[in-house]
Amino acid sequence: MSDPRPETGSAESDPGDRESGDRGPRDANSVSGNAFHGSAAFQVGDHNTQNIHHHVTHTGPTTVDPLDTTADELARVVGAQWQEEAGLRRLLEPAPLPVRWRVSERKVAGRVAGATGEGAGRARFEALPGLGPATRERLRDGGGLRELHAAYGGLASGRLLLVGPPAAGKTAAAVLLLLDALAHRAARAVPADRARVPVPVLLSLDGWNPGEDTAVDWAADRLTREYTLFHGRDGRARARQLLEQGRISLFLDGLDEVTGRLRGAMVSALETAPFRLVLVSRAREAVLTAKKARLGGALAVEIQPVRPADAAGYLLNRLPSAPSAAWRELTGRLLTETGSPAAGPLAAVLTGPLAIALLRDVYGDDDPVDELLDTSRFPTAVAIENHLLDHAVVAAYTRRPGHPRPRYSPEAAERTLRYIAGHLTQENSRDLRWWHIPGWTDHRPRMIAVWIVCAVVCGPPGAILAWNLTPTPLIVVTGVLSAIAGGYGIALRVAELGVPQPLSSAGWRDIFTRETVRAGLWQWMFVGTMLCLLVPLLMDHAPPFWLWYLVTLPLGFSEVMVTGRGYEIVSRAPFLSVGAGRYDKVRENYARPPVVDTRSVGPRDVWRHHMGLRLFLGLVTGFALGLYIGPMIGWAQFPLMGVMFALTALLWTGATSVLAGNLAVATALTAVQLHHEEGTPVRLMHFLEDARRRNVLRATGPVYQFRHARLQERLAARSAPE
Repeated sequence: MSDPRPETGSAESDPGDRESGDRGPRDANSVSGNAFHGSAAFQVGDHNTQNIHHHVTHTGPTTVDPLDTTADELARVVGAQWQEEAGLRRLLEPAPLPVRWRVSERKVAGRVAGATGEGAGRARFEALPGLGPATRERLRDGGGLRELHAAYGGLASGRLLLVGPPAAGKTAAAVLLLLDALAHRAARAVPADRARVPVPVLLSLDGWNPGEDTAVDWAADRLTREYTLFHGRDGRARARQLLEQGRISLFLDGLDEVTGRLRGAMVSALETAPFRLVLVSRAREAVLTAKKARLGGALAVEIQPVRPADAAGYLLNRLPSAPSAAWRELTGRLLTETGSPAAGPLAAVLTGPLAIALLRDVYGDDDPVDELLDTSRFPTAVAIENHLLDHAVVAAYTRRPGHPRPRYSPEAAERTLRYIAGHLTQENSRDLRWWHIPGWTDHRPRMIAVWIVCAVVCGPPGAILAWNLTPTPLIVVTGVLSAIAGGYGIALRVAELGVPQPLSSAGWRDIFTRETVRAGLWQWMFVGTMLCLLVPLLMDHAPPFWLWYLVTLPLGFSEVMVTGRGYEIVSRAPFLSVGAGRYDKVRENYARPPVVDTRSVGPRDVWRHHMGLRLFLGLVTGFALGLYIGPMIGWAQFPLMGVMFALTALLWTGATSVLAGNLAVATALTAVQLHHEEGTPVRLMHFLEDARRRNVLRATGPVYQFRHARLQERLAARSAPE
């Protein structure tokens, strides 16, 4: 199907109305497996950069709506987030592939008139400032991203369903649409107009149970969890207000990754959502979902195959001015093909951005790319795609002139990714949750290692303390046996983390909320003051008052921890968690949706929070217990005895809270074990982040995924021992 519109566009003075023409898919830090763009991502768009500016005019004293400020800040943060992700995927480089769409003829939505609202009276959503209402006439011929943005902002229903086959570039097109929508919003110089343009936010659908949470409740929780500007006491309320007033539009990806029954429930729940909506799904799953629940008023548009001439132009633009004979033959063949399966397997496979990007990554300027024209070796499009997928990892980790040497060899990278793909496929999952990695291998080696370390490190202080109290051989033997038994008890916690655990909160604001800090200060001051007043009445030689405030400081710290999400850190520390069960209802009142101290939550960010914050808090827990015991014993006996008691308490409690109960530590220990058993990198989290930057993996919140399901399938198929 041809598109009569121009192939390219020129930037205009208004970024919101500029010609964004035929720009193509761009993947995101998002969700489903709709588009893997290879180790160098599929590039789309007529423009090389997206510049988002905020215009503020001052005409005199005005009252600024706090929601306006929040919306503008959210737009800035979302823009920075997806600009960075676009850079990682190399989606904004020159001469990108165009993306084209047409109204889908599949049975996934209702009539087009239901989406445009023509003849239906008042529209549910007015056209955005700077855009006209979407009509059947305007939508008839489809178009590029400029027309897609016009449809998004002009639909009376405010519902856009973006569908297509696997590897068509749906997710990437959604991200480019998001950036266009941000640019259009930033171009509104009048604050009143800008306030009428919603801030687009792309979220994955994972974790939503529509039977328990409405779309607004779920989205408000996700926004609170992922963006720091919604932290604090009123953060969730502001997020909810923006959603209810339609000042945020949601781009929801991953509908095809949800089970069938849940897909229908989600679509039904989104019917009454008060905000604009872009829903991304594979076409097959969208059709199946529509048989049970159909998104009322949605306009279903389908990404069209890449035309051979566009593929040839994209490839030639990345070649030297005088390409090799092999590349000239291949691109010349594309220019003469029609793109139908009958035209040949190469033209058939290069209708999708995945294969095009892989082709350019796998074959260098002087490589024999014309071998793909040999139909005896590659008789079908699937054979060519499999060949490209099988070489994708090697291409991503092969050193290129002018680029730094990869940290990992192609062999090590492929071995590791095959192992990961095999595990995910066995679990029938696409989500690589790093906190589940400890369950991938036998926990006993880690358990034994932790047992030995704890017994050796924590045992001697206890034995020395016991010897100072009663210097007899029996005490020494008892101390050694106690160290062994205590080390075993700590090691048992390592075994517990071998079973998949929920991801606990890792943010400072999760644990140290205003309510928990206030409760801790009140507990500390009350108990310390009461002791200062009562003990002198009962003792002739009472310790100085400052000692009581010192030894009761851990009680205040314990109050902070047990009334909030820090409870699990002190749950097994003696004395600090005594009676903590009575705080269950208090924690429910103080709790808010989990957050982290990053604007955009990535897997490595969350891992670092666990490794840093929770490790620090575990050590502080041990210090608090030592501070609770040591000064009193030092006052009653002698200072060295108090120091030994404090050191023993710190080491044992720290080991219990930090070494054995920390998911990040357990993952790091498992990585060392996998290095010896499977040959994977010791710094596994570093490798995963490097793979994301090389566009082999992508991040969806705290979860990693393979860029495309087909890549995971190919790697998993080759993961079995040969």
